[in-house]
Amino acid sequence: MTDAMLALIAEELGRIAADKGEVLPPLTADSVFLGGDLPIDSLDLATLLVVLEQRTGQDPFRAGFRQFTTVGELAALYTVAA
Repeated sequence: MTDAMLALIAEELGRIAADKGEVLPPLTADSVFLGGDLPIDSLDLATLLVVLEQRTGQDPFRAGFRQFTTVGELAALYTVAA
């Protein structure tokens, strides 16, 4: 599931970046969401989380916020929630 989640996150981040006229650099599990090389801000990250919930039917934050900073950490939250 993690590889599939990474692919889904990459797809949605690419869409968010393209909507802003930005180009998404190659993603790895270690790519940092905010303050890294990704052309997204906190609003974009919130949008990503809403889209991921809609597409997967999962909400790993239902019980409260969980800390994550990288693409891999977010993918792992969805893997645990499955």
